[in-house]
Amino acid sequence: MDREQQELQFLGFFGILKESFKIIFSWRKIFSQLTLALILPLSFLILAHIHVSQLFFFNILNMEDRLDYSPQNSHKISSEWAAFWLFKIAYFTVLLILSLLSTSAVVYTIACIYTSKQITFKKIMSVVPRVWKRLMVTFLWSFAMVFVYNLIAAAVIILWVVLNGGNNVFGIVVLVILLIIYCVGLLYITIVWHLASVISVLEEIYGIKAMIKSKNLIKGKLGVAVALFILLACCFAGIQLLFEALVVLDLSQGWGIRIGIGILCFLLLFKLLLIGLVIQTVLYFVCKSYHHENIDRPSLSEHLEAYLGDYTSLKAANVQMEQLQA
Repeated sequence: MDREQQELQFLGFFGILKESFKIIFSWRKIFSQLTLALILPLSFLILAHIHVSQLFFFNILNMEDRLDYSPQNSHKISSEWAAFWLFKIAYFTVLLILSLLSTSAVVYTIACIYTSKQITFKKIMSVVPRVWKRLMVTFLWSFAMVFVYNLIAAAVIILWVVLNGGNNVFGIVVLVILLIIYCVGLLYITIVWHLASVISVLEEIYGIKAMIKSKNLIKGKLGVAVALFILLACCFAGIQLLFEALVVLDLSQGWGIRIGIGILCFLLLFKLLLIGLVIQTVLYFVCKSYHHENIDRPSLSEHLEAYLGDYTSLKAANVQMEQLQA
């Protein structure tokens, strides 16, 4: 990141994309190593989960169609469902670990690039486990917020359906509006969480404090952030749909075509995951610049160095950014 900090505040949608690609290409060696170590396994896990989930689901449906509902057969079906949910739990656990490790590695790498610190793959991987613990706390807080948000949203929507019945145009319109509001709120929480993940690595605070800081930091650049995350989400959904439709479900295709499309989806997915992690980190620096918060590079460098030894809490005034007068 060779831009002056004051220039970052003027970056918009396309500017952030351009800066993100520039960082990746300028440091392609280190990002290639991080991709091989963390992002490739993450991409493989996501696609494998889609395929295995469909196999489980189709197997259960076939058993339900072929077998009667005798106690013995019901036990078999229940066992299949139990195996299915155990697989889901194992998948989400490994997904969470790899996601947080990948975020830690990419954010730390870009911060080192920003502070002109010498970085090596070995150095980054030695830091990642320490940063990962802070990200886990932030994730747990964001998960709690999403859980409570979903409970409230579900209660409101169910209450409206029960009271209105959904039998008239007005009721349906209100229901659609409620669903749109729910999606907008969920997108906002997701953006705040991703930015809070960067804050948890680059600043002293983490957890709920990082979420609050993220909420304040995103002001003024919320439109750009929404556009970027919608773009990433659409690309991610497109890759998943392509893989599921042409590799998992479309059995009429020959094995050669299905394998080729599977490899293409795999290549697209790991590139998308890497780009997404870089974008959210660049967005953090853009938001800091927009709010005229000067990033003290020597202090940030000292903060990053603390991860190499036993982490000691640094004063916010030393690690954080001094507020500049606009």
